[in-house]
Amino acid sequence: MSIKNDEKRPNIIFIMSDDHAAHAMSCYGSRINKTPNIDRIAEEGIRFDNCFCTNSICAPSRATILTGLYNHKNGVKTLRDDLDGRLENFPKVLQRSGYETAIVGKWHLGHGDVHDPTGFDYWNVLPGQGNYFNPTFIENGQEKQHEGYVTDITTDISIDWLKNRSKEVAPFMLMCHHKAPHRPWLPDEKHADMYEDVDIPEPETFHDNYQNRSNAAKIAEMTVENHLTKKDYKIDPPENLSPQELKSWKYQRYIKDYLRCVASIDDNVGRLLDYLDEAGLSEDTMIVYTSDQGFFLGDHGWYDKRFMYEESLRMPFIVRYPRKIKPGSVTDAIAINVDFAETFIDYAGASIPETMQGRSLLPIMEGETPEDWQTSMYYRYWMHMAQHAVTSHYGIRTERYKLIYYYGEALDATGAIDDPQPPEWELFDLKKDPQELNNVYAHPRYQETVEALKTELYQIKEKVEDFD
Repeated sequence: MSIKNDEKRPNIIFIMSDDHAAHAMSCYGSRINKTPNIDRIAEEGIRFDNCFCTNSICAPSRATILTGLYNHKNGVKTLRDDLDGRLENFPKVLQRSGYETAIVGKWHLGHGDVHDPTGFDYWNVLPGQGNYFNPTFIENGQEKQHEGYVTDITTDISIDWLKNRSKEVAPFMLMCHHKAPHRPWLPDEKHADMYEDVDIPEPETFHDNYQNRSNAAKIAEMTVENHLTKKDYKIDPPENLSPQELKSWKYQRYIKDYLRCVASIDDNVGRLLDYLDEAGLSEDTMIVYTSDQGFFLGDHGWYDKRFMYEESLRMPFIVRYPRKIKPGSVTDAIAINVDFAETFIDYAGASIPETMQGRSLLPIMEGETPEDWQTSMYYRYWMHMAQHAVTSHYGIRTERYKLIYYYGEALDATGAIDDPQPPEWELFDLKKDPQELNNVYAHPRYQETVEALKTELYQIKEKVEDFD
């Protein structure tokens, strides 16, 4: 399905934020905010309603997106792992096929030795998580501090690169990757008072008590009620609040700052779209918006991610390319972040390396979902009890069901079992229980479903060569 040799190859701008949940975007029906500039991409292109990550944590998701490989293949299973720059990745493939390539903003895959960005003609990235204000960037190996707000600066550098590219006749691929809205959710001055006199609606599952769920859900340390700190909500809470009132107060402090950070991203997406219009590049440019994973916005009483539950697993993924994608398109086909690399390579008219494990989304974007398209996806979270006391787990999500296995143990650096937990299973019928409140794994009515899903889980686990 790749483009013909005589067709013009698209420029590609790949915008990615960090921890921006799909349900914090109005084009996905958000109840809590508006994202008019991001929505333009969906309205003028395609929205994927079932796009998922294979590991809901920053560095592993980014490594998968770059390499088209699951984490057990690319070596980045946890936040402690850096990406080996000698691995094949989609920017290298595009570079070899004549694209000028750049990455600006968040990298989070290591620095120095073989861990700096590779496959890029130009790179200017944040060290580690980077700072919201007056951040340091590393430009082709040289550190430089910038004054201002990180989301604005990332966009400034991106637009400057577009204006001053060295190969004006070549197609380009720019990765504009934002730090926001990652914790600690520090908004800029422009949006600091946004929502000040508004109460943001609480999620329906805000007061979830985790009954009929795994022990993994009960022991997780990411609750708004007990695990947000003063560093998150910034001021002392009012006195004499009841426990429920205090929980709601913390939620309002958290979610408003989160949404203020999102608002700055939306403004800056608008700046990029406006530049493309002014430069006459819109028709010839594919523009993508996504996030490295989802995020809990008070859902189940939580913040953060990591779990295979929907709010964490689901990624926003919207794409505009006027020459090929019909405006207002929507698809419920399952897409995975392991598919992104192959999609960019396919649109560039290059050959997809056989080692990559995903599949190009090009036909779906252009309105033709293949008959043999994937109807399930595989997930694995490796960081057992390392942060937020989330248990290591893997599982499968189909169009209707989700089966999760909390295998309850992880090897430490010496090869010993580190903080084992009893293994547990969860099964959710997403048609009847979209909020995942009722684990039906042990229900007699679902035993045939359990056995069929286990068979499919271990088949897909073998297919992706995760033998551990």
